[in-house]
Amino acid sequence: MTGFGAALAFAALPALGNLVGALLAEVMRLSARSVSYALHAATGVVLAVVGLEIMPTALEADAAWVPIGAFVAGGAFFLLADAGLHLIDARFGRSDEGRGPWMIYFGVAVDLFSDGVMIGAGTTIATGLGLVLAMGQVPADLPEGFAVGATLRRSGIARRRRLLVAAALVVPVVVGTTIGYLLLREAPELVRLSVLAFTGGVLATVVVEEIVPEAHAEGGARFAAMATVGGFALFAAVSRYLSP
Repeated sequence: MTGFGAALAFAALPALGNLVGALLAEVMRLSARSVSYALHAATGVVLAVVGLEIMPTALEADAAWVPIGAFVAGGAFFLLADAGLHLIDARFGRSDEGRGPWMIYFGVAVDLFSDGVMIGAGTTIATGLGLVLAMGQVPADLPEGFAVGATLRRSGIARRRRLLVAAALVVPVVVGTTIGYLLLREAPELVRLSVLAFTGGVLATVVVEEIVPEAHAEGGARFAAMATVGGFALFAAVSRYLSP
Protein backbone atom coordinates (compact mmCIF):
# COMPACT_ATOMS: atom_id res chain seq x y z
CA MET A 1 0.00 0.00 0.00
CA THR A 2 1.33 3.41 -0.95
CA GLY A 3 0.16 7.00 -1.22
CA PHE A 4 -2.72 8.53 0.67
CA GLY A 5 -4.21 5.14 1.57
CA ALA A 6 -0.98 4.18 3.30
CA ALA A 7 -0.94 7.48 5.21
CA LEU A 8 -4.47 6.84 6.50
CA ALA A 9 -3.56 3.29 7.49
CA PHE A 10 -0.54 4.58 9.41
CA ALA A 11 -2.73 7.19 11.13
CA ALA A 12 -4.76 4.38 12.65
CA LEU A 13 -1.77 3.34 14.79
CA PRO A 14 -1.63 6.36 17.16
CA ALA A 15 -5.44 6.43 17.28
CA LEU A 16 -5.41 2.75 18.28
CA GLY A 17 -2.77 3.38 20.94
CA ASN A 18 -4.91 6.13 22.42
CA LEU A 19 -8.00 3.91 22.36
CA VAL A 20 -6.16 1.07 24.10
CA GLY A 21 -5.18 3.49 26.86
CA ALA A 22 -8.80 4.59 27.25
CA LEU A 23 -9.97 0.96 27.39
CA LEU A 24 -7.42 0.21 30.11
CA ALA A 25 -8.99 3.02 32.13
CA GLU A 26 -12.33 1.20 31.79
CA VAL A 27 -11.16 -2.12 33.21
CA MET A 28 -8.73 -0.95 35.89
CA ARG A 29 -9.72 0.07 39.38
CA LEU A 30 -9.32 3.84 39.48
CA SER A 31 -8.21 5.77 42.51
CA ALA A 32 -7.22 9.39 42.96
CA ARG A 33 -3.61 8.20 43.03
CA SER A 34 -3.78 6.29 39.73
CA VAL A 35 -5.52 9.16 37.96
CA SER A 36 -2.96 11.61 39.30
CA TYR A 37 -0.14 9.40 38.05
CA ALA A 38 -1.79 9.11 34.63
CA LEU A 39 -2.25 12.87 34.33
CA HIS A 40 1.32 13.54 35.42
CA ALA A 41 2.58 11.00 32.87
CA ALA A 42 0.46 12.62 30.15
CA THR A 43 1.96 15.99 31.14
CA GLY A 44 5.45 14.64 30.61
CA VAL A 45 4.55 13.13 27.25
CA VAL A 46 2.94 16.33 25.94
CA LEU A 47 5.83 18.49 27.15
CA ALA A 48 8.24 16.14 25.38
CA VAL A 49 6.17 16.24 22.18
CA VAL A 50 6.37 20.03 22.20
CA GLY A 51 9.95 20.38 23.43
CA LEU A 52 11.64 17.54 21.57
CA GLU A 53 9.60 17.04 18.41
CA ILE A 54 7.48 20.01 17.41
CA MET A 55 9.51 23.11 18.31
CA PRO A 56 12.99 21.85 17.32
CA THR A 57 11.52 20.98 13.92
CA ALA A 58 9.67 24.29 13.64
CA LEU A 59 12.78 26.29 14.52
CA GLU A 60 14.60 24.86 11.52
CA ALA A 61 12.81 27.53 9.45
CA ASP A 62 15.02 30.27 8.05
CA ALA A 63 12.59 32.87 9.39
CA ALA A 64 12.29 31.21 12.80
CA TRP A 65 10.35 34.15 14.19
CA VAL A 66 7.29 33.06 12.16
CA PRO A 67 6.90 29.64 13.83
CA ILE A 68 7.69 31.28 17.17
CA GLY A 69 4.83 33.71 16.53
CA ALA A 70 2.62 30.77 15.50
CA PHE A 71 3.48 29.07 18.81
CA VAL A 72 2.32 32.15 20.72
CA ALA A 73 -0.79 32.32 18.52
CA GLY A 74 -1.58 28.69 19.39
CA GLY A 75 -1.48 29.49 23.11
CA ALA A 76 -3.63 32.58 22.61
CA PHE A 77 -6.11 30.54 20.54
CA PHE A 78 -6.61 28.07 23.36
CA LEU A 79 -7.03 30.80 25.99
CA LEU A 80 -9.58 32.62 23.82
CA ALA A 81 -11.48 29.39 23.19
CA ASP A 82 -11.45 28.63 26.92
CA ALA A 83 -12.65 32.16 27.75
CA GLY A 84 -15.44 31.77 25.20
CA LEU A 85 -16.58 28.56 26.87
CA HIS A 86 -16.56 30.30 30.26
CA LEU A 87 -18.81 33.02 28.83
CA ILE A 88 -21.20 30.45 27.39
CA ASP A 89 -21.34 28.65 30.73
CA ALA A 90 -22.07 31.93 32.51
CA ARG A 91 -24.71 32.91 29.95
CA PHE A 92 -26.65 29.68 30.37
CA GLY A 93 -26.04 29.34 34.09
CA ARG A 94 -23.90 26.22 33.85
CA SER A 95 -21.15 25.41 36.32
CA ASP A 96 -17.53 25.27 35.21
CA GLU A 97 -17.11 22.09 37.24
CA GLY A 98 -16.54 19.06 35.08
CA ARG A 99 -15.05 20.99 32.17
CA GLY A 100 -11.52 19.95 33.07
CA PRO A 101 -11.75 16.42 31.63
CA TRP A 102 -13.19 17.79 28.39
CA MET A 103 -10.40 20.33 28.02
CA ILE A 104 -7.88 17.53 28.57
CA TYR A 105 -9.74 15.61 25.87
CA PHE A 106 -9.36 18.64 23.60
CA GLY A 107 -5.62 18.76 24.29
CA VAL A 108 -5.19 15.08 23.40
CA ALA A 109 -7.20 15.66 20.22
CA VAL A 110 -4.81 18.47 19.26
CA ASP A 111 -1.84 16.18 19.96
CA LEU A 112 -3.33 13.50 17.70
CA PHE A 113 -3.94 16.15 15.04
CA SER A 114 -0.26 17.11 15.14
CA ASP A 115 0.65 13.40 14.94
CA GLY A 116 -1.49 13.15 11.81
CA VAL A 117 0.14 16.19 10.21
CA MET A 118 3.59 14.67 10.75
CA ILE A 119 2.48 11.24 9.47
CA GLY A 120 0.84 12.72 6.37
CA ALA A 121 3.78 14.97 5.56
CA GLY A 122 6.26 12.18 6.25
CA THR A 123 4.46 9.76 3.95
CA THR A 124 4.78 12.24 1.07
CA ILE A 125 8.54 11.95 1.48
CA ALA A 126 8.69 8.16 1.84
CA THR A 127 6.16 5.48 2.77
CA GLY A 128 8.59 3.96 5.25
CA LEU A 129 9.08 7.32 6.95
CA GLY A 130 5.34 7.70 7.50
CA LEU A 131 5.17 4.22 9.05
CA VAL A 132 8.08 4.87 11.41
CA LEU A 133 6.60 8.20 12.52
CA ALA A 134 3.25 6.52 13.21
CA MET A 135 4.79 3.65 15.16
CA GLY A 136 6.84 6.08 17.19
CA GLN A 137 3.73 7.85 18.46
CA VAL A 138 1.97 4.74 19.80
CA PRO A 139 3.84 4.34 23.14
CA ALA A 140 3.28 8.02 23.93
CA ASP A 141 -0.45 7.83 23.10
CA LEU A 142 -1.16 5.07 25.62
CA PRO A 143 -0.82 7.22 28.80
CA GLU A 144 -2.70 10.07 27.12
CA GLY A 145 -5.60 7.76 26.29
CA PHE A 146 -5.58 6.37 29.83
CA ALA A 147 -5.63 9.88 31.30
CA VAL A 148 -8.61 10.87 29.13
CA GLY A 149 -10.54 7.70 29.94
CA ALA A 150 -9.77 7.94 33.66
CA THR A 151 -10.76 11.58 34.05
CA LEU A 152 -13.99 11.10 32.08
CA ARG A 153 -14.83 8.04 34.13
CA ARG A 154 -14.20 9.76 37.46
CA SER A 155 -16.26 12.76 36.36
CA GLY A 156 -19.32 10.50 36.06
CA ILE A 157 -19.70 10.39 32.27
CA ALA A 158 -21.74 7.37 31.20
CA ARG A 159 -19.69 4.40 29.99
CA ARG A 160 -21.23 4.30 26.52
CA ARG A 161 -20.52 7.99 26.01
CA ARG A 162 -16.95 7.57 27.25
CA LEU A 163 -16.31 4.82 24.71
CA LEU A 164 -17.88 6.82 21.90
CA VAL A 165 -15.80 9.94 22.55
CA ALA A 166 -12.65 7.82 22.95
CA ALA A 167 -13.33 6.21 19.56
CA ALA A 168 -13.99 9.67 18.10
CA LEU A 169 -10.33 10.56 18.68
CA VAL A 170 -9.61 8.84 15.38
CA VAL A 171 -11.09 11.94 13.69
CA PRO A 172 -8.36 14.51 14.56
CA VAL A 173 -5.54 12.18 13.53
CA VAL A 174 -7.26 11.40 10.21
CA VAL A 175 -7.93 15.09 9.60
CA GLY A 176 -4.31 15.94 10.45
CA THR A 177 -3.04 13.21 8.14
CA THR A 178 -5.26 14.44 5.32
CA ILE A 179 -4.04 18.00 5.76
CA GLY A 180 -0.43 16.88 6.02
CA TYR A 181 -0.61 14.70 2.92
CA LEU A 182 -2.95 16.58 0.58
CA LEU A 183 -2.58 20.23 1.57
CA LEU A 184 0.74 20.82 3.27
CA ARG A 185 2.88 18.70 0.94
CA GLU A 186 2.77 21.48 -1.67
CA ALA A 187 2.88 24.31 0.86
CA PRO A 188 6.08 26.27 1.56
CA GLU A 189 8.20 24.85 4.35
CA LEU A 190 7.52 27.93 6.47
CA VAL A 191 3.78 27.25 6.37
CA ARG A 192 4.21 23.60 7.35
CA LEU A 193 6.49 24.45 10.24
CA SER A 194 4.20 27.23 11.42
CA VAL A 195 1.23 24.84 11.54
CA LEU A 196 3.26 22.48 13.72
CA ALA A 197 4.34 25.36 15.98
CA PHE A 198 0.71 26.50 16.33
CA THR A 199 -0.31 23.06 17.58
CA GLY A 200 2.67 23.16 19.94
CA GLY A 201 1.41 26.41 21.45
CA VAL A 202 -2.03 24.91 21.99
CA LEU A 203 -0.55 21.81 23.64
CA ALA A 204 1.77 23.76 25.95
CA THR A 205 -1.13 25.90 27.13
CA VAL A 206 -3.40 22.90 27.68
CA VAL A 207 -0.75 21.36 29.92
CA VAL A 208 -0.38 24.48 32.07
CA GLU A 209 -4.04 25.46 32.24
CA GLU A 210 -5.80 22.10 32.35
CA ILE A 211 -3.77 18.92 32.79
CA VAL A 212 -1.50 20.01 35.64
CA PRO A 213 -4.33 21.62 37.70
CA GLU A 214 -6.49 18.52 37.15
CA ALA A 215 -3.62 16.28 38.25
CA HIS A 216 -3.22 18.28 41.45
CA ALA A 217 -6.97 18.38 42.05
CA GLU A 218 -6.94 14.59 42.19
CA GLY A 219 -4.61 14.75 45.18
CA GLY A 220 -2.36 11.83 44.43
CA ALA A 221 0.89 10.39 45.62
CA ARG A 222 3.95 12.10 46.99
CA PHE A 223 6.07 11.01 44.04
CA ALA A 224 3.47 11.54 41.30
CA ALA A 225 5.71 14.20 39.74
CA MET A 226 8.12 11.38 38.85
CA ALA A 227 5.46 10.17 36.43
CA THR A 228 5.93 13.47 34.57
CA VAL A 229 9.65 12.78 34.33
CA GLY A 230 8.89 9.23 33.24
CA GLY A 231 6.44 10.36 30.56
CA PHE A 232 8.99 12.83 29.22
CA ALA A 233 11.70 10.14 29.24
CA LEU A 234 9.38 7.68 27.48
CA PHE A 235 8.76 10.03 24.59
CA ALA A 236 12.45 11.03 24.51
CA ALA A 237 13.38 7.36 24.11
CA VAL A 238 10.76 6.86 21.41
CA SER A 239 11.95 9.98 19.59
CA ARG A 240 15.60 8.91 19.81
CA TYR A 241 15.38 5.21 19.03
CA LEU A 242 12.21 4.74 16.95
CA SER A 243 12.22 7.88 14.82
CA PRO A 244 14.32 8.06 11.64
